[in-house]
Amino acid sequence: MNTEVRDQPGRSRYELLLDGEVIGHVDYLRQGSVWVFTHTEVSADHRSDGLASTLVRGALDDVRRRGNRVVPRCPYVGHFIDKHPEYADLVSD
Repeated sequence: MNTEVRDQPGRSRYELLLDGEVIGHVDYLRQGSVWVFTHTEVSADHRSDGLASTLVRGALDDVRRRGNRVVPRCPYVGHFIDKHPEYADLVSD
């Protein structure tokens, strides 16, 4: 199983690819250096595979690398950050 998370700025989302096929995405709105994550979705065939975590982790790692912050309006992203306190510093006030 080969996964890749990539930013698609023209679509305002990060996509999760599994063996080259898009199977999920997390949508965002950019407000300067703050990225507001609004919705996460993974195809029904892969929801129990833990791939939503892979997607969100990849997106948050990229935001960190760029020196930006996040607002987790998407419940899944908020829950992920709560369960992974190493990402709490990314949350904008």
